[in-house]
Amino acid sequence: MNFDWLAGFDWTMALGSFLVAIVVGLTGMGGGALMTPMLVTFFGVSPLAAVSSDLAAAAVMKPVGSAVHYRRGTIDMRLVGWLCAGSVPAAFCGVLVARALGDGENVQDVIQKAMGVALLIAAAGLVVRGYLALKDRAAGRTGAERRTVAPDEPSAAQAPGIAVRPLPTALVGAAGGLVVGMTSVGSGSLIIVGLLALYPALKSNHLVGTDLLQAVPLVLAAALGHLLFGDLQLEVTAALLAGSIPGVYLGSRISSRAPGGLIRRALAFVLVASALKMFGLSNTVLAWTLLGLAAATGVAWMLLRRRHGLPAVPVPAAKASAGPEDAAASASLRRGR
Repeated sequence: MNFDWLAGFDWTMALGSFLVAIVVGLTGMGGGALMTPMLVTFFGVSPLAAVSSDLAAAAVMKPVGSAVHYRRGTIDMRLVGWLCAGSVPAAFCGVLVARALGDGENVQDVIQKAMGVALLIAAAGLVVRGYLALKDRAAGRTGAERRTVAPDEPSAAQAPGIAVRPLPTALVGAAGGLVVGMTSVGSGSLIIVGLLALYPALKSNHLVGTDLLQAVPLVLAAALGHLLFGDLQLEVTAALLAGSIPGVYLGSRISSRAPGGLIRRALAFVLVASALKMFGLSNTVLAWTLLGLAAATGVAWMLLRRRHGLPAVPVPAAKASAGPEDAAASASLRRGR
C-alpha cells in the first residue's frame, strides 16, 4: 500500500477541521456547511474534491458524535428511521447528479454556486430557530411549553412526547440527502431545520443527537458514491479526520451544558460569509457586505424584540429579576451617597 500522501500532511487543515468539528458536536450543524467552504476558500481544493473528501471524513466523524448522544439517550430512533428512508437513496442519487454534470470548470462553478445556495438556506434556518426562541421568551413559555431552550440554559432537556409524521419526515430526509450528495452541505444544516419545522417541541440536544445519528448512513451512502467515481483525495481526507474526530467528540461532550443562542448567531454569520464567498465576492466587497448585514440584522432584531414586548437590548437576568423592593433599596442607597 502506498503511503506517500502522508508526507504532505497539512496540519493547518487538521486544525481548521478540529474547530469546525467542535461546532458540529455542539450544534449538529456546520459540518459540510463550514468544512467544504473552508477547503475551497482557504486551501484551494476543487469544489468536487472538497465535497468528496469532506463526506469521507464525515462518515467517520458522525458516528463519534452520535455515539455520545446515544449513550445519553438524546436520540429519537423513530425519527432516525424515517429520515434515513428518504435520505440514504437520495444521497446516492445526488452523487449521480453531480457526476452527470461532468468534470469541467463550468461544473465546478455550478457545484460551488449550489453550495452557496445551500449555505444561505441553512443560515435562514438558524434565523428562524432564533425567532422561535424570541417568541417563546416573549410569550413567557416555560418548561415543556417552550419550543426552544431558555436563554443561557444548557441544551439538554427531557425528551418531549411527539407524534411522528412518517411521510413529511422521509421527504425532509430525501431533500437533505439530495443536497448532501451534490454539495456535502445539509446533513446537519438543512435536515435539522426541517426537523425543527416538523417537530418544534423537540429540544436542542434531541435535535442534535437525532440528526447526528441519521447522518451516519446518509454520509456513508454519499461518500461511497464519490469514492466509486474517484473524487476522493486521501491527503485531504486524512487531515480532516485527524482534526474532526477529537473535535466532534469534545463538542458532543459539552453540548448538554453549552448555551446555544450565541453559537447559533455566530454560526449563522459564518454560513452567510461562506455562502457569499462561494458566489465569488472579493474580500473587500465581502467585508463591507458583512458589516452592513451585521448592522442591519442588529437593528431588525431590536425592532422584533420591541414588537414582541421585550426590551430592545437583552437585560441581564440579575437585573430582570430585581423586584420593586430591590429597586427602592437601590434608590435609597444612591440618595444616601
